[in-house]
Amino acid sequence: MNINLFKLALQHSSIGKEASDGFRESNERLEYLGDAILGAIVAEFLFKRFPYKDEGFLTEIRSRFVSREALNLLAKKIGLDHLVEYDSKRRNSLSFKYVYGDAMEAFVGAVYLDRGFIFCRDFVINKLLFTHFDIDSVVQNNQNYKSQLIELCQKNNRQVRFDTVEDEESGNQKQFIVQVIIDDAVVAVGRGFSKKKAEQDAARRAYEAEQQL
Repeated sequence: MNINLFKLALQHSSIGKEASDGFRESNERLEYLGDAILGAIVAEFLFKRFPYKDEGFLTEIRSRFVSREALNLLAKKIGLDHLVEYDSKRRNSLSFKYVYGDAMEAFVGAVYLDRGFIFCRDFVINKLLFTHFDIDSVVQNNQNYKSQLIELCQKNNRQVRFDTVEDEESGNQKQFIVQVIIDDAVVAVGRGFSKKKAEQDAARRAYEAEQQL
């Protein structure tokens, strides 16, 4: 086992040492690799488990397993949060929000490089997915409010659209503001540090409002 590889997977860029060529050694490259490997393994797993589901269903369910929120929680479940190294003096709620989930991806990348794809696939499926997820609950728990809202509006023959009305600075981060417009009326406004997050926030508010009608 290449111990140094796994140590690197747990080294956040905030403490990475800068080499003479300007490259800062951290887990970011392993995170990139692990993201791709994890996505491929989960995609294959779902493809085989749900042979009659369409591409949209498979994509949505995969996103629930590999989202930053899910990986952050998974990293804590297996104890990576106690091993990740970062500069705590520089920590803030935004720049370090997904530090454990990022390390989880980097760890998968390290497993892949150290033991190969077959071992890595078995590790992800048997030690992570089946051990720490209730797969049926994940499938049934639809938190994609945007898709739920669109489906509800289509069912009721109503027109819905999402408009990004502005962005504003919140500290050092840009925050997006999105309106949900149904039949030319603004029914909800959402905010988020990405356009996707803002749309989901607005969709959740609109969906809950529509459910009360």
